[in-house]
Amino acid sequence: MAIREIRTEGDEILYKKCKEVKNFDEKLCILLDDMYETMKKNEGVGLAAPQVGILKRAVVIDTGEGKIELINPEIVEESGEQTGSEGCLSVPGVYGEVTRPNKVTVKARDREGKLFKLTGEELLARAICHEVEHLDGKLFLDRVTKFLD
Repeated sequence: MAIREIRTEGDEILYKKCKEVKNFDEKLCILLDDMYETMKKNEGVGLAAPQVGILKRAVVIDTGEGKIELINPEIVEESGEQTGSEGCLSVPGVYGEVTRPNKVTVKARDREGKLFKLTGEELLARAICHEVEHLDGKLFLDRVTKFLD
């Protein structure tokens, strides 16, 4: 496993739409492991592949309940609303209030390619939404209603 460089705001790769993962191979496993290690070292709760320079639809999340890997994630259901502070490893030192669904269900594949569904609430729902948006070339800055000091 290796710590990868996190791309920051202004890097054009962060604004591009990622490609679907089709090969569930050793290369994907290495990417996921590296992403998780990079996220943990930088004290984040989520990291998407474009944040480490890879245009693949892959995300890792850990809100304190353990590692979650989402390959080709698609949000299929959302409900409720929450507004709270959000930041991003690709926009260091910047925090803002963002409104997101309070509960989301995502359909995704695991590292072996097996399809599954996951429902998350509160912080996990926020993290899923934030990371899935990265895969479509969007940063949380587009959703900030008020920047925080």
